[in-house]
Amino acid sequence: MLRVLSSLLLLGMATTQAQASETAVTLDGEAVRKAFQGQTVSGRYTGGGLFTEYHHEDGRALGHNGFEPNRDACWTIVGDAVCYYYGPLERRTTHCFTVVLNNRLYMLRVLGSHRINALATIEPGNARGHDDGGKPWVCDGLVSQGPDMTPRPMPLISSRSLARR
Repeated sequence: MLRVLSSLLLLGMATTQAQASETAVTLDGEAVRKAFQGQTVSGRYTGGGLFTEYHHEDGRALGHNGFEPNRDACWTIVGDAVCYYYGPLERRTTHCFTVVLNNRLYMLRVLGSHRINALATIEPGNARGHDDGGKPWVCDGLVSQGPDMTPRPMPLISSRSLARR
């Protein structure tokens, strides 16, 4: 059953990619904030694994990032990207994504490479009751350890090259 669902998700991702130029909209930073803040974003990474995170107004991302429960996860908007950062400043890892909306499906693309990292949907509020496990943390908003934020043009992909994949 899981293989069937994974296959359907991958097929949907390919279809989403092929239809992106017709129906998808890349959200600006304020639109991403409005869509994510105070909501639960849940989905599947393209490399496998499920995630679900409540995007608290104070910048914390409560829930799990697909591989383990969040203990110090934070989110913020930088330009037109949503960035997630984990860990203390000296060991911080940061991941930033542009967000493409296609109907009710959100596609998170790695900032810079435009690689599709995940597909997600949004549930209103803290729909899954995510919390900090009784160990609260503070988000400092410092994403200086993050990836290069220089915008790059999105590569053009023809429907013919997609068909060959």
